[in-house]
Formats: sequence, structure tokens, C-alpha cells
Amino acid sequence: MSSESTQARTLAIFCKVVDNYGDIGICWRLARQFHHEHGIAVTLWVDDLRSFQRIWPSVDTHAAVQMREGVQVRHWDGQDGVFSPSEVADIVIEFFGVDIPPGYIAAMAQCEPRPVWINYEGLSAEAWVEGCHRLPSMHPRLKLTKHFFFPGFTDKTGGLLRERGLLEARAAFQADAAAQASFLSGLGVTSEEIAALKVSLFCYPAAPLATLFDAWRRGDRRIVCLVPEGVAREQVGAFLGAEPVAGSVVRQEQLTLRVIPFLPQHDYDRLLWACDLNLVRGEDSWVRAQWADLPFVWHIYPQDENLHHVKLRAFLEQYAGKLDGLADFSLHWNGAGAGPADWPSLWTALLAELPSIGARARQWQAAMVAHGDLVSNLLSFVRSLR
Repeated sequence: MSSESTQARTLAIFCKVVDNYGDIGICWRLARQFHHEHGIAVTLWVDDLRSFQRIWPSVDTHAAVQMREGVQVRHWDGQDGVFSPSEVADIVIEFFGVDIPPGYIAAMAQCEPRPVWINYEGLSAEAWVEGCHRLPSMHPRLKLTKHFFFPGFTDKTGGLLRERGLLEARAAFQADAAAQASFLSGLGVTSEEIAALKVSLFCYPAAPLATLFDAWRRGDRRIVCLVPEGVAREQVGAFLGAEPVAGSVVRQEQLTLRVIPFLPQHDYDRLLWACDLNLVRGEDSWVRAQWADLPFVWHIYPQDENLHHVKLRAFLEQYAGKLDGLADFSLHWNGAGAGPADWPSLWTALLAELPSIGARARQWQAAMVAHGDLVSNLLSFVRSLR
């Protein structure tokens, strides 16, 4: 087979938004990196343009087709539609096992050669992931084979999403105190608040915020908590005593809670880089926190029968090691701790451990870099199949 025939020139990603911003966040990063770094023509099919617009404001929520950052974005508004083989991409990614329109699959089966069909799975530290990574699955009726591709934390997985130049940009920003101060002041943070312990907050509504806010308020360390508008709206609003709109701020004893605008992806990275501790959720912000080179606590997407607790513990076993304060705080933050949560004690232990967690973050990042970036790893796998 010639090198020309093995070179994928087009790629389609099918994304259905379930976790508001995590799904589209990951797919948008994938789409941009495939195009910008590898010269592939990408079509991103997405069903929820409003969530997309929150992380990338230039998105037109009414457009059936639009070009953004060199990527063709198509509104995926149903499973109907007839497609020809010429409309099928060389690589087809179904994100988190979504059902691709039957008409598109039928057209895939008519292509010669067949497209590489990838089921892009969720990130997990569970041991079984290594055994399932790259496994094939035959279509029950058509001559098509799907392959499972798992992001992960070892060299037996696909690695983590990381675009070119990310770590250099992060290091430059964190070395520039004036750039950090300018960014934070643009969000309304005062010079006095910049000097405090800065915590970014991105969590699901079930997080035990009221008790954590109380522990922060009564503690012995000045804390500024920055929460994007719309996150944990009811609990944040209850603490504020008002609608939590961007610009809202309340100071109670040691805690200042400030609502900031919901940020596009590139600014959210800067928020993570500028804070001393990042509380993140789901998958996209979780991965970005790992590249921030700073302490973070993960709020995992809830699943039925608490299956997410298994996934959480698998990650903590790899990441937290002997950092008991981080492990205990994380488990109780996710409703998986043993016994009732004593938030003042949990917070005090985590706070004392922050320097050690920071050192672990740097070690972890170096290990993740050694596994390569996910997009390059995925394209290498595609070449091996074609």
C-alpha cells in the first residue's frame, strides 16, 4: 500500500453533549489539534451548540454549518440523513460510544478502503483499560471494524490530550507575575485578593459546598474562591444571598467568594495556572488541571450505583500515593469517604499538604509527558491499521 493511501486527510468527530462542557470541550480540543498540528480536514458534528458557545463564544448557535478555527462544525440535529461514500471521512470518531447516524454508517461500508472507525472512550485509571485499549469490534452486519481507543495514564493507553506548546505557555505565564495579576484583575480580583490563597471552583451541584464554605470562612487562612457563573448555582447563590451573576462577591470572615464570567477554554487554562488550588470536575478540566502543574481536587461525574467511586479510587491510588490529606478530602468531596465529613479537619490536612501535592503534580506531569500526546498516539495507531 502506498504512503499516500495510508495518509488520513479527513476526520469526523461525532459528539453528543451529556456533561455540559466536558464532552464538547474534549471534542473541540481534539478537532483543533488534529487540524492545526497535523493538517487534517476535520468535521465536528455536535448536537448542543449552546454549550459549545459557552466555551468558544464565536460559535453561532443557529448555524447548520460553520467554520471555526479551520474546523467545519455541523449541527447534529438527529439520526436521519442519507450520505454518500464521498461524504465519509478517512477517520471517524464516535465520542464516548455515541450512535452515529445509520445513514453515515451505511456509507462507511461502501467506502474503499474503509474508514478507520474509532470509539473514543472516557479517561480512567482502572486496570482493565490497558487490556481494552485498541481492541477491535466487528459490526454485526456490515464489513466494518470499530476500534476502542482509551486515554490513560500509562504507556499501554492513548495518553492524555496535550497540544503543542501548552507546557511552554503555562510555564511562561506562571513565571510572569504581572501577566497573572493582569489576568486576575480583568476578572475583578483585587490586589488584596491576589495575595490570598486563590482557589478555582468547578464542580457538580452535589458537591458539599455549604460545609466547605463554612470551613473556609472560619479557618485561619485568607481564601479567595473564584467560581465561574452558572457553576453550582443554587449553593453559590445561597452563600451570596443573591443571584450568582458574574461580578457578584461576598466576604465573610476569612473567605471571599467571587463569581467570575464563564470562561472560554484558553482563559480557563489561565485561571487554572493562576490559582493555588484548583477544584475541577468531569474529564476536560481534570486533564487541564494536570497540565497546570499545581494541586487539584477532582469532582468526578456521578454514575448510577456509585460506580464513579471505583474510578475515583483507581486514580487516587496512582496519583495520591502517601498524600493522605488529598485522598481523604477527595473521597469526602465525592461522597465516598468513610464516616461523616469533618470539613474543618479535612481542609486543614489538605492545606498542610499543598507543598507536597505540588511536588507530586510536577512528578506526575513529567511521567504523563513521557507517554506522548494523545492525538499523535491516535494517528500512529490509525497508520498501523491502514
